[in-house]
Amino acid sequence: MTDPFGFLRIPRRPVPARPVEERLGDWHEVYAGQALLPLVSEQADRCMDCGIPFCHSGCPLGNLIPEWNAYAAHGDWRAAYERLHATNNFPEVTGRLCPAPCEDACVLTINADPVTIKNVEQAIADEGLRRGYMAPMPPERQSGKSVAVIGSGPAGLAAAQQLTRAGHGVAVHERADRIGGLLRYGIPAFKMEKDCLDRRIEQMRAEGTTFVTGAEIGGAPGTSGAVGAAELRGRFDAVVVAVGAEERRELPVPGRELRGIHQAMDYLTFANRVREGDYAVSPVTAEGRHVVIVGGGDTGSDCLGTALRQGALSVVQLDINPEPGPGRTDGEPWPVYPKVYRISHAHEEARGREGADPRLFACATLRFEGDSAGRVRALHLTAVEPLARTPLTGTERVIPAGLVLLALGFSGPERAGGLREQLGLELDDRGNFARGVDFAAAGGRARGVFVAGDAGRGQSLVVWAIAEGRAAAAAVDHYLTGSTSLPAPVAAHDRPMTALGRLRYGKT
Repeated sequence: MTDPFGFLRIPRRPVPARPVEERLGDWHEVYAGQALLPLVSEQADRCMDCGIPFCHSGCPLGNLIPEWNAYAAHGDWRAAYERLHATNNFPEVTGRLCPAPCEDACVLTINADPVTIKNVEQAIADEGLRRGYMAPMPPERQSGKSVAVIGSGPAGLAAAQQLTRAGHGVAVHERADRIGGLLRYGIPAFKMEKDCLDRRIEQMRAEGTTFVTGAEIGGAPGTSGAVGAAELRGRFDAVVVAVGAEERRELPVPGRELRGIHQAMDYLTFANRVREGDYAVSPVTAEGRHVVIVGGGDTGSDCLGTALRQGALSVVQLDINPEPGPGRTDGEPWPVYPKVYRISHAHEEARGREGADPRLFACATLRFEGDSAGRVRALHLTAVEPLARTPLTGTERVIPAGLVLLALGFSGPERAGGLREQLGLELDDRGNFARGVDFAAAGGRARGVFVAGDAGRGQSLVVWAIAEGRAAAAAVDHYLTGSTSLPAPVAAHDRPMTALGRLRYGKT
């Protein structure tokens, strides 16, 4: 166990990021080269090994946090690595990208600072990799069943790895030219360098998973890479749809048609393709421009860090929500994940360069103004009433804008294409692919089709995508064989417990 008095004698000390001026000069991770050990071992010793570890319920994966904290505190990295992987296929990913709701659920948070769980997780994953613990785990036998996974984001990859290890023949189909989905082209390198992803893909290949790129499932006949979804379903015993939620929200205001206004995900994809070597310079760059990011979420923050590294003249991030307070409200009691004022690494970088937070809260875009060549040059905005989000009279102002990035989120899986029609999928009232509690797709023609991740849940966290991929894999395994030994992570407080979960956890 950990030190029984560690939480009393050891203060919280997160691993420091590299200096702002240093990391703005490159695209390496913000923690690249920073020594995680022995600081992380000391911080793991702060874990109280609670009788009821609320960090479990705070984590969609149900990570065994007190267990691997104890192993990390004692330097038993192999045991820590194995316990980490007992619930999570890609801890090196979540250790870098997850916002750590587990820390807000830590019992210490009631009246003190939580354990640095995210730092410990990344340290265990990285140390295990350094020591060579990430070996392929091919199945001992083959089931003779086959599964097609559509989409190679975190949900699709997690489902594929679990099903491959269960002995099924799994083929992952990705429409892009590289495997990884959002992890490949949506996440900037300064948050996660792609060698993390490449190593996992190679591990999965060694285990027996096959990958097909350039495959547009449900695409129009005759187009490059088009594969009929119904034809694919006929070739496999089951199909997992994990295409994400990529239907982008628009901003229907005057001037939207002006050049220089782009969807955030297009901008981030171009920047990532530069890192992959596809372009020498991004076709959409912030260099020498006044940049305005419309949207206050994580994607907007990613755009902010990218624009700063590209040499933007200035960057402003607009958030329609009011500025959160520093602490929990009465409506967000512990252990829920609260909406509080948070500063990302990109916000820290903007502060270091500009001397102020780049965000403007409780404001909305009225219209865009262009120059004689049809390119955006300014954005007209207004303050809004916090609850109704209606414009407040007399608050209109104009800010310069040579590049505008729309980071307004997503409203479900893409509507275009023939995937939904060809598989007989239905939409729920939120625009996602409808499914049952066992992840089986709704619709009379959809037997043997399962939906995992954002495609069925709606846009969410990477940790939820992995959890859903694992749970859907257990459901598919049960469908193919009549039983399953695959674990199905369930967070009953956030979505209805699956029938498999009720059986596994003794619920009725």
